[in-house]
Amino acid sequence: MDLLTVNDRPGEYPPSFYAHAATPLPRFSTATGEITCDVAVVGGGFTGLSAAWHLAMRGYDVVLLEASRVGSGASGRNGGQVGQGQRLEQDELEAMVGRESARALWDIANQSVDLVREIASRDEIHADFHPGVIHAAHRARYVPDYVAYAEKLQNEYGYDQIRALDREALRGLVNSPAYHGGTIDMGAGHIDPLELALGLARLASGAGARIFEMSKVERLEEGNPARLVTDQAQVTARHVVLGCNGYLGHLVPQVAARVMPINNYVVATEPLGPERQEEIIRGNHAVADSKFVVNYFRFSDDHRLLFGGTESYRYRFPRDIKGAVRQPLEEIFPQLKGVAITHGWGGTLGITMNRMPHFERVAGNVLSLSGYSGHGVAMATLAGQIAAEAIAGQAERFDVMASVPTPRFPGGVAMRWPLLVLAMLWFSLRDKL
Repeated sequence: MDLLTVNDRPGEYPPSFYAHAATPLPRFSTATGEITCDVAVVGGGFTGLSAAWHLAMRGYDVVLLEASRVGSGASGRNGGQVGQGQRLEQDELEAMVGRESARALWDIANQSVDLVREIASRDEIHADFHPGVIHAAHRARYVPDYVAYAEKLQNEYGYDQIRALDREALRGLVNSPAYHGGTIDMGAGHIDPLELALGLARLASGAGARIFEMSKVERLEEGNPARLVTDQAQVTARHVVLGCNGYLGHLVPQVAARVMPINNYVVATEPLGPERQEEIIRGNHAVADSKFVVNYFRFSDDHRLLFGGTESYRYRFPRDIKGAVRQPLEEIFPQLKGVAITHGWGGTLGITMNRMPHFERVAGNVLSLSGYSGHGVAMATLAGQIAAEAIAGQAERFDVMASVPTPRFPGGVAMRWPLLVLAMLWFSLRDKL
C-alpha cells in the first residue's frame, strides 16, 4: 500500500487548517532527465528541508526530491508542539544508554528547540514560536511521577524551565475536569508546523538548493556515487540523505523494519475569540496529556482550538475524522460540546519500538534520519543540521543519536502493523482504567 496516495492526492496539501491559512509557495518543478549533485536529499519535510538548507549554506550542490509538495507530509500537519527533551524521559534513557550518553541526548534535544526558536525569528518563517507546554496527568496516581521528574530535571540537569502543577494550579491553566496535575515547561512551546516547513523551503531554496516536487524516488542504488531513480529522472549524488519518516515505504528495507508508519488525527474549531481562548487555556500554552493515545491541543493565532488525538487500526483515514476527534475533545472540554469544527485531517508519522529516533548509516555515503515518534518538530529540524554536519565530516552528534539502539519490529515489516494494533488496543484499554 502506497501511503503517499492511499489518503492523499499527489501534489495537493491535505484539507487542514494549516493549509487553509498558510502563505503559499509557488510549485517547484518536477525532476526530469539526468541530474548530478553533491548531495541528494529525499523528503521535503523538516529533516530534508533542514538538511538541504544547512548543506547549501556549507557550499554543497544539493538536490531535494519530494514526492508531493514540500511540507505536505507529517511535517505540515502535526500538532505543532515543540517538545523539550527526547521522546523518552531522562530516567528511561539513563537506564537504556547510561547517564553520560543520556546527558548528551538531553543536550542535543535542548539544541533542537533552540534551533526552532532561532529559525522562527527569521523573516522567511511566517509563524511565531509560543512558549509553554503543559503535560497533564489524566490519573491522580501519575501526579507524583510528574512532580519527581520535574525535580530530577531541576536538580540533576540544571533545567529551571519546568515546574510541577497540582490539580488546582493545572485547572487554573487548563479549564478541564479531566486532569489531576502535571507540569508546565516554559522551555518548550508551539508553532504553526506548515509555516515552519514552508519557511525552511524558502531558506533552502534561497541558499541555492534545487528543490523538486512531484518527484517520488522509486529506487535507490547504493554506490559511490549513489543513484536515485524517479519516474522521470535519474539523480547521481556523492551523498544521500533520507528524510522520509513514515513515508519511506520499501525504499530501504533495513530502515523500514525499525520505523513504522501510523496515523493520527487533528481538528480545528471555529474561531473562539481571545477571551474564550483564555478561559479554556490560559497563557496560550500547548497541552499534551498522559494517555498512551495522547490528546494534544493548543490554540491557533486566530483563536481556534487545534485538538489532536484518537487512533485508527488501518492505514486509511476514517471517513469522518471530525466526528472521531470530537469525542475526546468534548470529553476534555465539556463546555465545548457542539462547537463547530471547520477542519479535520489525518497524517502519517513514523514510530520506533522504543520511541527514540532512528539514525543510521545505511551505507558509507547514505544517511537515514527518521522515527521521531510524535516528537519531531524540533528533533527532525535539528536532524537536518546534524546530517549536514556528518556529511562535512563532523559526525559527533550523529553518532550520539545513532548509538541509541533501535530494535526491529517483531516479525519484520509484514507483522509490525498487526502487532501494533494489538498493542494499541491494550494501551487504549489501560488508558480507561
